[in-house]
Amino acid sequence: MLLLGTVLAVLLGSRPVSGGSLRDIKHVVIFMQENRSWNSYFGTMAGVRGFNDPNVQVNSDGLPVWYQQVDPDMSTDAKTLLPWYLGYQGGNSTDAIQCMTAGDNGYEDNHAVLNHGLNNHWARNKTPWSWGYLKRDDIPIQYAIADGWTAGDMYQESQVTSTNPNRVTLASGSVNVPGGPQSPDQGGVYIDNNVTPGCDSYNINCYPLKWKTIYEIYEEAGVSWQVYQDRDNFDDNPLARFEQFQNASSSSLLAQKGLSYLGSDGFYNAAANGTLPEISFIVGPAELSEHPPYMPKDGGWLQKQVVESVFNSPQYSSTLLMISYDESGGFGDHVVPFHSPKDTPGEWMEDPYGIFGKVFVGPGVRVPFYMVSPWARGNRVFTERADHNSQILFLEQWLTARGYKNVQTPEMVHWRRDHMSNLVNALDLDNPDFSLPVLPPAEKPEMSAGSYVGSSNCEATYSQPRPPVLYGKQNVSDSLWFEEGYKECSGYALTNAGNDSWLSSSPAHEDYHDKKQRWVVHYSNGEESQIFKLSSALDGQWLGSHGTMLPTSRRDDAAEVKITFRGNGQGYDLQYVNSTVITLDNNGALSTNATKSFGPGYKIWSVTYR
Repeated sequence: MLLLGTVLAVLLGSRPVSGGSLRDIKHVVIFMQENRSWNSYFGTMAGVRGFNDPNVQVNSDGLPVWYQQVDPDMSTDAKTLLPWYLGYQGGNSTDAIQCMTAGDNGYEDNHAVLNHGLNNHWARNKTPWSWGYLKRDDIPIQYAIADGWTAGDMYQESQVTSTNPNRVTLASGSVNVPGGPQSPDQGGVYIDNNVTPGCDSYNINCYPLKWKTIYEIYEEAGVSWQVYQDRDNFDDNPLARFEQFQNASSSSLLAQKGLSYLGSDGFYNAAANGTLPEISFIVGPAELSEHPPYMPKDGGWLQKQVVESVFNSPQYSSTLLMISYDESGGFGDHVVPFHSPKDTPGEWMEDPYGIFGKVFVGPGVRVPFYMVSPWARGNRVFTERADHNSQILFLEQWLTARGYKNVQTPEMVHWRRDHMSNLVNALDLDNPDFSLPVLPPAEKPEMSAGSYVGSSNCEATYSQPRPPVLYGKQNVSDSLWFEEGYKECSGYALTNAGNDSWLSSSPAHEDYHDKKQRWVVHYSNGEESQIFKLSSALDGQWLGSHGTMLPTSRRDDAAEVKITFRGNGQGYDLQYVNSTVITLDNNGALSTNATKSFGPGYKIWSVTYR
């Protein structure tokens, strides 16, 4: 099952070039929700790195991280817990789990579950419900938005901790870990939600923060921007964490743009009137934030309002909306966080609580992320490693392309700038698609006396919204359930015909279901090398040199292949390391000994089939 999991069908694609650029984007909308992990929302989604991941980490005990440790005081019926669908009981339970909580999302519990990279203590150090997940029917709006445009399945929370540090990172690029760009007297190390002036008993979490936010930099550069927040904002506006905003007079631009309460309606009106600023930052109402026990379906309704206000706006043809989640909220994820090498300045520190020794502060586990735009349209998945810094890096690239000067923040930790994606490759700027998907109906959140009451009504109706844990009652196929399908027909595909020992090509199938055309991509020489080995989903054979196919026993002899993205939707080049390239012409003729690439680039489709 792991071998035939989420795999890549590599096809030849042809796209016209019409000279699009980042300058064509005139408005960026940033909308961050609360406290959900990638697996808890999208682990079952087709074409992403979810419950059919062929590259899941296997620990020294021989167990993939799917199997989370269970202690005897939790249950004597099982020693491990697999992921499990929280609504498995059916009936009213699917309503109850909407207001269910998972576990603590603070610094200590997050580092405990990661267990020094083993990532196997989610049930033990959070709760067994932390290893549960939802399906499409539970969050249809979130699925429809991700399917309609581009989802990022390697987008990580910035800090291995709770809300405020992650949102501060989104607004500034740092939490002031020693060795970073800030000085110790500027606040931090900000690793919890402290909003009490001064430092805590460990002489950390010093508050307020005093380094420069990106919005001050953009204001100085002449960029138009606005925070749209309600008064009931869950205290989620990160600009309020900074002394310069706290001390700003009510008549100042910092206060008017960063701290005023224009509400969701202010954003909707600006979108409808075609008066959006260049950068909009949305902070939704607490009850619609999706923070447990606030209900995902209520947050889905809010997301639909935001998305539809954007694509119904006269400015949609020049707008990009990015929807993200600040942190995992106690819900687990199977992908071990990609992070910096030990002792990287600004990234590693001695655990101030004396529990874990030296730790990396981030990035942490994956959280949901999707991009809505004509340049991101079409059921795509974006796999570059990203975190909240990536949204800043995108803004910098975009504003520079639009002619602004001095928009690069000096406050971002250097390793993040060098190693996190700037998200530009998620967009096909030459081929905008202005068609729109039809989003499913969304039930309007319950209200009483002007307040949202859906979650409180749910908790009153279901005194025990958490379902019984399936200790000792699990099987792999039910636990690691996933949708079948693909992300993103015509053209030709690299093919393992299965009846000879040579790589070949064949016309691509419309739904990319054919195992002969599917390949599992395995890292080689480290996660950042962009060098891989390819195995066939048909029979496990490995791609060898000069187009040979090698038996499964000869993995060590498999050829190393470099996969290079051409940029801007123009596809990929495949090249044997230090050798020839693998090419297909427009008629499907295969060459494995060309000295340079020719014709259009390959397209890579992420597929999920059993």
